[in-house]
Amino acid sequence: MKAMILAAGLGKRLRPLTNTIPKPNLMVGDKSLIQRNIEKLISSGFKEIVINISHLGHKIKEHVCENFSDIEISFSEESEPLGTGGGVKKALNLLGEEPFLLLNADIYHLIDLNIAHHDVEFAHIIGVPNPEHNLKGDFSLDGTKVSIKKNSNNEFTWSGISIINPVIFNDTNNLIAPYSIWGSVIKKYIQDAKVTAEISQKTWIDTGTIDRLGLANKSFKEEN
Repeated sequence: MKAMILAAGLGKRLRPLTNTIPKPNLMVGDKSLIQRNIEKLISSGFKEIVINISHLGHKIKEHVCENFSDIEISFSEESEPLGTGGGVKKALNLLGEEPFLLLNADIYHLIDLNIAHHDVEFAHIIGVPNPEHNLKGDFSLDGTKVSIKKNSNNEFTWSGISIINPVIFNDTNNLIAPYSIWGSVIKKYIQDAKVTAEISQKTWIDTGTIDRLGLANKSFKEEN
């Protein structure tokens, strides 16, 4: 199974840090976010990784190539914003026709990535208990099937980690980039009860703001 890391975001909420440093290159402890996530993929047995890049993409590429020379890493370069959905669709020629693991570059986590559900029909997502910044949640569970409550809070937050079957992009030709893989692609299959999930209680922090990047560094120090 291949893996894809989403690393093309602008990191607007992390400015001024991301004016000169791409978000995936920001440090947690002694390593960058993307370095930690690549190492977790390697330790979980992944040997082929695709990374999409855009904002300050050359710095991500240089950083990754300096630290990882013994694994096959391909870069999908975006000249304009495509969003997470558009970014994945552009990279499908590198990912092939089999299910792949999809991972956000800007999360600090201890989630086990040995979740290679090769027989995923559409999508299988990893959820976490709702953090303080997303108390309304993203989804709920009915057994292993994902659902979304419209009139009350949902119990879980999407971790940004999933197994994706490329077939979910078969009917996206009408979508105009940039578009979100969650809002524009996965949700459609959730509505048809075709998405499964599992919940992790492991450390997980979305480092999308300066405060939460600080929280990730605090968590790293406490764990080490």
